[in-house]
Amino acid sequence: MKRIYSVLVENRSGVLCKVAGLFSRRSFNIDSLAVGETDDSEVSCMTIVSSGDKRTIEQIEKQLNKKLDVIKVKTFDEASSISRELLLMKVKYNRNNRRDIMEICEIMNAEIVDMSKSMMLIQMCDIPERIQLFIGMFKSISIVEVARTGTLALQKCMETD
Repeated sequence: MKRIYSVLVENRSGVLCKVAGLFSRRSFNIDSLAVGETDDSEVSCMTIVSSGDKRTIEQIEKQLNKKLDVIKVKTFDEASSISRELLLMKVKYNRNNRRDIMEICEIMNAEIVDMSKSMMLIQMCDIPERIQLFIGMFKSISIVEVARTGTLALQKCMETD
């Protein structure tokens, strides 16, 4: 079972270390971790994706809520949220595979954001599964470097009566 935790924390040094330490001490796995400042510079949002059985998922939420620097913990599953990941990937190209790379980018809704005589820098923002699929399509092409943000997520908009 996979769960996404959106954790609002005080924007202070050492908070990330404390939260990561909580996962480490209890042998909880972090599949993805992204941290960024919110609209309030005093508050950061940590988006943590973790997986485990039902008991593990419940324990993670309880332990996060106990941390002093944690302001609020929201949990949601993949069905009730919108998640995205950013990929930057540098690939080598030549005249034989240049058109193929451009076609893959067009089909997968990726964008070539920089280019030299022999390399392209590609950007893609999508769900993690499509990011992984996209990288897989380039296994036969020379990937030079890959950078991924990790998952960012928000709960879907729900109208209340």
